[in-house]
Amino acid sequence: MRFLSTRQFWLYVAVFVVAAAVTAGVAALLMNIQTRKMEAVQYPLKVIEIPADELDPEVWGKNFPVQYDSFKKTETDYGSTAYGGSTVYSKLERYPAMTRLWAGYAFSVDHNEERGHYYALIDQKETRRVTEYNQPGACANCHAAEAPQLIEEMGWEEFNRTPYNELADSLHRGTSCADCHDPDTMALRITRPALLNAMEAQGIDITQATRQEMRTYVCAQCHVEYYFAGEDKVLTFPWTEGNTIAQGKTIDEIEAYYKKIGFTDWTHAETGGGMIKMQHPETELFSTSLHYRSGVACADCHMPYMREGSVKVSDHWLRSPLVNISASCQTCHKFSEGDLLDRVAVIQKTTAELLRKTEDANLAAIDAIVAAKEAGATDEQLAEAMELHRWSQMRWDFISSENSTGFHSPQEAARVLADAIDLARQAELSAFKVMAETQTAATLGLAAQ
Repeated sequence: MRFLSTRQFWLYVAVFVVAAAVTAGVAALLMNIQTRKMEAVQYPLKVIEIPADELDPEVWGKNFPVQYDSFKKTETDYGSTAYGGSTVYSKLERYPAMTRLWAGYAFSVDHNEERGHYYALIDQKETRRVTEYNQPGACANCHAAEAPQLIEEMGWEEFNRTPYNELADSLHRGTSCADCHDPDTMALRITRPALLNAMEAQGIDITQATRQEMRTYVCAQCHVEYYFAGEDKVLTFPWTEGNTIAQGKTIDEIEAYYKKIGFTDWTHAETGGGMIKMQHPETELFSTSLHYRSGVACADCHMPYMREGSVKVSDHWLRSPLVNISASCQTCHKFSEGDLLDRVAVIQKTTAELLRKTEDANLAAIDAIVAAKEAGATDEQLAEAMELHRWSQMRWDFISSENSTGFHSPQEAARVLADAIDLARQAELSAFKVMAETQTAATLGLAAQ
């Protein structure tokens, strides 16, 4: 009988151990794959039936815990970026020119940096623009989760024209899962009539939108320029002139729309001219960008995909991509985080400098118009100057009130501000010309006496 040597014995033991380890590893891998397959098949795992009228994100979180956990973080103050972030500050204090540019309008008394979506209704109820001014219920369209239910109950026109303070007791929750999602499938949906009306007016059938398009359209329900039309104060998007939003909506087309209907938001307290206030036209500016034309959606950068086991979901902590570069930018752009941050910094710094120059130009236009009036010029004589000032300031406001400081479409932002500066200087020159003519006429009149 042959016996194994000690060396051979331990060699066989080692082979057996390695084989057992490999077998165990393969088995674990197969089990993991099977588990992940089951996760994908079972997602979303319905723990409860979510009622069609449920607005509480915590209830939705029973079936969609990953999304809910990240959505809760919209309550978090993640800090400031160079020109934004989630820390509140007064823009009127940081940019004092705004007080005069909006003289006579509610924004001249209160205009702050926005916080996260969690605060959409809280901050609206507390702003002096609501507490000190009579606002229509239309303002609640995008700030209250209850808006779609109230619209269904009251009717579209009635909801919009009802004073905000009369609706306030019915408004309890800001952004909700129900704003953008179907409770059964989490499929994206549009719940705000203004966007549906705007799309229909452009001949766009939103029911045919792809999921990638919907990842922008759900944001376009609120992140847009709008105005309150007619006595009913119906929330309306100024989109019917020129291109559709799908092809890119420019400030020039918005100007054409407002010119066509002869619209003004308020009368400037210093010049007496009719003015237009831009809101937050992220969708319009982004629609002119290379990113948009390349098929990038809002959610790709502000709600980038993340993985939880085998399931890929959107991060619902909606925030600036600048605090999440790896997921928001490096998925497509293979550069270092530092390089990408530097690129954004150059764009935003350039835009911010142009904004300040545009503010100076518009203040000069205001001063010239006021001086001409003090010299005896009439509104009729200053009509050209006030018209030029109106369209200049609207362009400044378009970029100022848009929340990317130019990044959503850098070349377009620079073009718009260049036009704004040009128009403001034309307004200033026009006012000085009228003032000179008025002073000459007055001098000749005195001489004739």
